[in-house]
Amino acid sequence: MKTSKVHYIQLRPHADLPDLKHLEPFMAIAVIDDDSDEMWRWDVARWLVASGCRFLLAWGKECESWRDAIDDAADETIDGDEAAPEQAVMGTSHEDEDLEEVFWFARHRASHPALQFTDTVILHVAAIGRGEELLEQFADA
Repeated sequence: MKTSKVHYIQLRPHADLPDLKHLEPFMAIAVIDDDSDEMWRWDVARWLVASGCRFLLAWGKECESWRDAIDDAADETIDGDEAAPEQAVMGTSHEDEDLEEVFWFARHRASHPALQFTDTVILHVAAIGRGEELLEQFADA
């Protein structure tokens, strides 16, 4: 396993965004169970990048839009300049895969060209949490 600490965070659409700066740099797996409007999705993407997310794997509803949002948020932070390798943000979407496959990829294959992650955040966008279930699925991957 590439990461040593896994954190579960449930985000209810339009809820306040917690402080994650203490985890920087980290990888996040967005498990999107609820619909979200575009503006909130962009706010979350900007928050993730500002918090130190350097790799986002998006799975679930509108996951391609989440990947696009993280890419655009990363581009905003460098403002046309070339990012330092450790500041590069990678994003993937996994609309045609099972969640177990995404968890396996995150644990065993996902890599950043300049960073080693010690923290992974399972970011669950949902009105009803499934923390124990998702953490168990991740551990089994």
